[in-house]
Amino acid sequence: MLARLWARLRRRSGPRRVRGEEVVYGPYRILPEPFEQDGRWITAGIIRRETPEGVREHRFVRADNHAGPEEAVAFSVTKARQIIDQLGDRLFDLPS
Repeated sequence: MLARLWARLRRRSGPRRVRGEEVVYGPYRILPEPFEQDGRWITAGIIRRETPEGVREHRFVRADNHAGPEEAVAFSVTKARQIIDQLGDRLFDLPS
């Protein structure tokens, strides 16, 4: 009974998230933030860059999923680097 109650409370509080260490990639800062969904970890994170106008930010979520949070954090950093390499500052013009 207690296990069912705990599972119900976890579902209500939303998906579990983990935040990896911030990674500096050129003028960008990558914050990997994968989350758990249906027992798998989804690639996600935030890319930030400081500009004279203030901090610009782009949040990303990809369909890639992983068995554990450590793998998802590492791949989220890899995916963010790929996004930066392909788009540069244009990534901030995309919808988050």
